[in-house]
Amino acid sequence: MTSATSSSSPFPSVLLTASGSYLPEKILTNDDLSQMMDTNDDWIRQRSGITQRHIIADDQLTSDMAVEAAQNALDMAGLSVDEIDGIIVATTTPDDTFPSTAATVQRKLEAFHAFAFDIQAVCAGFVYALDTADAMIKSGKARKMLVIGAEAFSRILDWTDRGTAVLFGDGAGAVVLEADDNAPDWGILSSVIFTDGRFRDILYVDGGPARGNVGTVKMSGQDVFKHAVEKLAHCLDAAIAASGKSVSDIDWLVPHQANIRIINMLQKKLNMPDEQVVRTVDRHANTSAASIPLAFDEAMRKNMISAGDIVAFEGIGGGLAWGAAIVRVGKP
Repeated sequence: MTSATSSSSPFPSVLLTASGSYLPEKILTNDDLSQMMDTNDDWIRQRSGITQRHIIADDQLTSDMAVEAAQNALDMAGLSVDEIDGIIVATTTPDDTFPSTAATVQRKLEAFHAFAFDIQAVCAGFVYALDTADAMIKSGKARKMLVIGAEAFSRILDWTDRGTAVLFGDGAGAVVLEADDNAPDWGILSSVIFTDGRFRDILYVDGGPARGNVGTVKMSGQDVFKHAVEKLAHCLDAAIAASGKSVSDIDWLVPHQANIRIINMLQKKLNMPDEQVVRTVDRHANTSAASIPLAFDEAMRKNMISAGDIVAFEGIGGGLAWGAAIVRVGKP
């Protein structure tokens, strides 16, 4: 299934006004991993571009990272928690089976005026959450929302499986969305989301509450790579077309940070120069739903991305679920 929103909508513009992020203090390098399993730095770099990843502390939860990222975003926006109407947390690694991690984040932030819920679309989760928040704001259900991607992926890895354990890391990223009735051609210009459950078995976790165990990540790497390149290129084309823009109008590509080879192939398809593509996979690894907002916040805080720039987001994850969004960031 697919859904799309476009800039031709008569509803308020949904501005992306601020961002925030959080990475755990512990860093696990490729050399560290070589002491744990049959792998080495060259093998990991060549296949993924990853050199290190951050690992959540034993006493931390996904909600703790989400709160840090959210507070950083609120500080950048100059907003108080009382001004937030809704919170969406995209995560595959919730604190608990229930309540939602978003409800826990709401409690920890003391954002008691906000509704809160989770979205689970794995590595596409941030794009799904952005799409959902955009629709909710346009429908009048909220004026200001927090969209957070947060993952403790290290908790669902098989640390003897070098095909998956070397690829993932932990972290959180967040953005603030605000309605504006007088900002045409700003904010979320388009978003598209897709799912195809026929490919469920190429990337999944072999556990869950109904199965009686947490499980660990299982992946057919070659199949995922093939589908990622094809499907991400298609959904980016669809999002750009829905936005009314062209590829030449895109100032920045902020892709899901899964694999440097996938990022490079998408860059080539879009014919974008290196200086317009945000890459953090080497230092963050794949943080699933957190990877796009983490990369975006880094680019914002380094003054790479400026107000008025048009940014393309894209991600694909288990499901398979994938999507893309085109956003003119900041306020006019």
